[in-house]
Amino acid sequence: MAVPQNRVTRSRRDMRRSHDALVAGNPQECSNCGELKRPHHVCPSCGHYDSKEVVATVKAVEDEDAA
Repeated sequence: MAVPQNRVTRSRRDMRRSHDALVAGNPQECSNCGELKRPHHVCPSCGHYDSKEVVATVKAVEDEDAA
């Protein structure tokens, strides 16, 4: 069984964990509706990606059913 031979100091432990911090997201504006979205992902509010409608939203589907 692996047992540490020497104690790991607070300094060495914290230096090892220095890269573990969470980074804030990088939201970008949707080119269609202007809402914030994750880069390289479909916009959750309008369903557009790269200026094309990729996913039909619930509102658009309800409008088609009513017509």
